[in-house]
Amino acid sequence: KGQAFFDKELKWGAKWSDYQEYFESDKIKIGIELIEDVYPSQPFINIDHHNQTQHRPASIIQIAELLKVELSRWQKLVAANDSGYIPAMQKIDATEQEIQKVRRADRVAQGVTESDETLAVQSINEHLKIQNGLTVVKALTDKFSPIADRLYGKTNNHLLIYTDNEITYYGVGKQLITEKIDDTLDEGQSYSGGGENGFWGVGKETFSSDKLHSLVNQIIEIFKNHT
Repeated sequence: KGQAFFDKELKWGAKWSDYQEYFESDKIKIGIELIEDVYPSQPFINIDHHNQTQHRPASIIQIAELLKVELSRWQKLVAANDSGYIPAMQKIDATEQEIQKVRRADRVAQGVTESDETLAVQSINEHLKIQNGLTVVKALTDKFSPIADRLYGKTNNHLLIYTDNEITYYGVGKQLITEKIDDTLDEGQSYSGGGENGFWGVGKETFSSDKLHSLVNQIIEIFKNHT
């Protein structure tokens, strides 16, 4: 209580340096899901559960432990969703209604519009292919979650969604992709999370469309060799 909280409402990819004007304070600095490009003067704490820190619990749990507060049922569902998607919510006995409510709230928080929801349906109906046991969707929207949510449980847990600007894979084969592809990329060009049954992706404007399509083909080939 009474501590300063600063939120610039930045999107995925926010960095410690985006808050550099607050580094001079001698108070403990706590960064939440910020890329470690620079570091504030000591002391500081980095809260995250992606990439190299994906073994940690969801950020909201880490924060609750720091503040010594008990999470509500809704917050526990949000934490489970954040760290392990629908399977993690099912593990804490979430009802179908709770799962749908959390996923809808998540999509809204991501900025998914009704137009995106409609385009998700169109993407599935018109641009879905099965290749080497992998469900591949060329998305008509840059919001992938309404596609992934609608296909959950229908893809043998191997789903690849892409546009000309980005790629995201969802499912148990994530480790195959990180082993085969991450070593060919520079640090920070890909991201992953959610544990073994999680996600891997390449962000917007990281590569040219030709390079992205090449990566899509590489992933499809990985599953051919795997199966």
